[in-house]
Amino acid sequence: MSETVDTPASPFVSTQWLAANLGAPDLVVVDASWHMPNSGRSGAKEYLERHIPGAVHFDIDTIADHSTPLPHMLPDAHAFAVAMGALGIGDGLRIVIYDSVGLFSAPRVWWTFRAFGAQDVKILDGGLPKWLAEERPVEDGVVRRLPAIFNPRFDHSLVADIERVDQALKSGSAQVLDARQDTRFRGEAPEPREGLPSGHMPGSFNLPHGRLVKDGRLVSPDEIRTVVEASGLDLSRPVITSCGSGVSAAILWVALELIGKTPLALYDGSWTEWGASGKEIAVG
Repeated sequence: MSETVDTPASPFVSTQWLAANLGAPDLVVVDASWHMPNSGRSGAKEYLERHIPGAVHFDIDTIADHSTPLPHMLPDAHAFAVAMGALGIGDGLRIVIYDSVGLFSAPRVWWTFRAFGAQDVKILDGGLPKWLAEERPVEDGVVRRLPAIFNPRFDHSLVADIERVDQALKSGSAQVLDARQDTRFRGEAPEPREGLPSGHMPGSFNLPHGRLVKDGRLVSPDEIRTVVEASGLDLSRPVITSCGSGVSAAILWVALELIGKTPLALYDGSWTEWGASGKEIAVG
């Protein structure tokens, strides 16, 4: 994927680029590691054990809207600004985000920074696994940066709520692309969250995010386009990305952006909200 990293328009930077720039005063590295509740893994614990030197940890379950039972929903602009200030992430910094899987939760945090107006935010291509494979340095413990001031400029249009998604599906004004596993989408396998039915929003399309990622890295733009077109999605029409709880929907976002199709919005509540809402569910 070399043609899609280390360029101004790319959402990715390479491990070589980060190694050369590590320690620059205007650069902050963010460990965005997070794992599914049933995985038995903890992104916060793994960060403490091993992370890229100087990296701070962005916990999507902590930096979230705690007024809703839905998991890791976006916080309001003030809460986000306070959290970023405490992490030492202020205006004007270059931000590089990675995760311990390679490409899983980092896109969610990348998209979050974009939604709140960060101007220069990138994802580390290959994440921590590639960094480790190249025997680059790591450290343990907590990194504490000096407090900073982050002035959020929240773009509400990038975030879709349930009514906007419902209206888009009914009117055909936008397509919904779901990143969940195909068996969950068809209603054949259970959801990882207890009590939540499987199935999908009527009229939505399915593109499991695993088809876009190989060895912790996004596949090539040509492969992305082939897989997207095979899903039935019409690339000439607007797209809202979705998934189980708003995390892997951001993988779809990055992939679509790489082929010149920036999505209209991301459905933050995703299937966790829709499946429990009482709205119509399709199977098959």
